[in-house]
Amino acid sequence: MFNSILTLIRGRAYDAEQAFIDRNAVPLLAQQIREAASAIQSARRAVAIAVAQNEQEKNRHAAIIGRIADLETRAVAALQKGSDELAREAAEAIAQLEAERDASEKAQAQFTQTIGKLKATVRTSEARLQELQRGERLARATEQTQKLNAACDDNCGLATLDDAEETLARLQAYQSRCEIAASAMKEMDAASRQTHIIEKLANAGCGAPLGPSADDVLARLRQRLNSAA
Repeated sequence: MFNSILTLIRGRAYDAEQAFIDRNAVPLLAQQIREAASAIQSARRAVAIAVAQNEQEKNRHAAIIGRIADLETRAVAALQKGSDELAREAAEAIAQLEAERDASEKAQAQFTQTIGKLKATVRTSEARLQELQRGERLARATEQTQKLNAACDDNCGLATLDDAEETLARLQAYQSRCEIAASAMKEMDAASRQTHIIEKLANAGCGAPLGPSADDVLARLRQRLNSAA
């Protein structure tokens, strides 16, 4: 029984740990990517240092070759002069230099092989890092979309989009009615001003009268009276 309880506790602790990791997966991924980028940058520096050391080794090798050639020339001259002791000393120096030359060539071969492997590793790591960075951006976008979906499900935030669109439609319809009414008022005002001017002109005897006057009515009545007589 006690072992079962311990197993259950460990199981719940594991589930809680996994749930915590899931909830914080995006910031965790971002930190892991930053650490990986830092490691790759360190690897780049290591490659650069290895290349520089190999160049130094090449220069050292070239100098050794030059010293060997110089000593061989001088040793031959010593032999020609019968200075066997000097020639032997030169030969011993040449032998040491040849050993250094061989060691330098071996070191260069190792440098070249190691640099090649390091460069390949860095290139592969850079490609993986770029893929991870793209994945992180996609994960962040997905997380934001999920938050928006959750907001809609909770009837808040974007869930009010329908209401907002309806309000906008009503506002636009109201504004349209206002514009139509204002235009109609302007037209009526213009027509009223024109009618007033025409009336003033007609009353001043300018042009045909707009309607019958009292004189016209009186003349018509007199004509009717005369006809009856």
